Amino acid sequence: MFGAYGHTGRFLVAELRERGYTPVLVGRDAVKLEDLAASFPDLAARVASADDPESIDRALTGAAAVINSAGPFAATAAPVIEAALRAGVPYVDVAAEIEANADTFAHFADRARAAGTVVVPAMAFFGGLADLLATVAMGDWTSADEAHVAYALSSWHPTAGTRASGTVSHDRRDGRRIRFTGGKMEYHEDALPALTWEFPEPVGARPVIGEFSMADIVTIPSHLEIPDVRSYMTVEAVEDLSGADTPSPVATDERGRSDQTFLVDVVVRTGDEVRRATVSGRDIYAVTAPLAVEAVHRVLTGQTRTTGVASAGTMFDAADFLRALSPHLSLRP
Repeated sequence: MFGAYGHTGRFLVAELRERGYTPVLVGRDAVKLEDLAASFPDLAARVASADDPESIDRALTGAAAVINSAGPFAATAAPVIEAALRAGVPYVDVAAEIEANADTFAHFADRARAAGTVVVPAMAFFGGLADLLATVAMGDWTSADEAHVAYALSSWHPTAGTRASGTVSHDRRDGRRIRFTGGKMEYHEDALPALTWEFPEPVGARPVIGEFSMADIVTIPSHLEIPDVRSYMTVEAVEDLSGADTPSPVATDERGRSDQTFLVDVVVRTGDEVRRATVSGRDIYAVTAPLAVEAVHRVLTGQTRTTGVASAGTMFDAADFLRALSPHLSLRP
């Protein structure tokens, strides 16, 4: 469990233990790692850094799989994947960084396939969840004209990791924005449009920011023939994210979840025909844990459809995967 002491990492550790797995606590900050390990005296803790390959190799000794929740993933994804390939174990991450996910597909697809190893990037709220929903919505369609991914977040109190990853992405793009259109990603400086999205009840019509691109523009077109993937985020969430003084999430229940709620509405269109899949739940960081751990469980128990680098919708039976998450998500196909 690389990045075990981070906000999402702690949810992942708890979920792994709840599912009967024994996580190895891994991180680059020895002090933070020791503080976490004090709460779990039965778990091994190993210091490892992305710029020290030997330390990652030592951290993965004896591991059956690796989950990477240590951002920014522009710095950690490739080194940890390299180590997973050397160890011959599957790799899953929770990266929301668009370029980092694109790099994983571009740089490791052939090598992971040749090694017979599974690599699943963006197995998280952003990237993996919408990809599963789009796959379910497509059903028997082999292609679609457009996919729309609309996020209704009651609030978005970003973690320090989210802010750090956002800064890295901003710098990589020289401040430009990114979208997926005409079958490819393109950078642009256009202002993002203000729109209204008709979410299913009880959310209803809400003002959103259009072309608020997330990792979905990598995961969905990685396997679905859809030339335009567009995303939308509720205005309140965008304002929270951009606010310098917006605090980090605050736990309000025994599981450490915040009181934030979400609804993800995915619509695919071919001509005049439209199909939709929608899911709702609580706390975008907390729900990433069951998404990633379910993925690891399915990989380790042989419930996969391919090898190499693949998004959730390619690697797993999307409908069955979402049904398995019913304790955490409410699905409305």
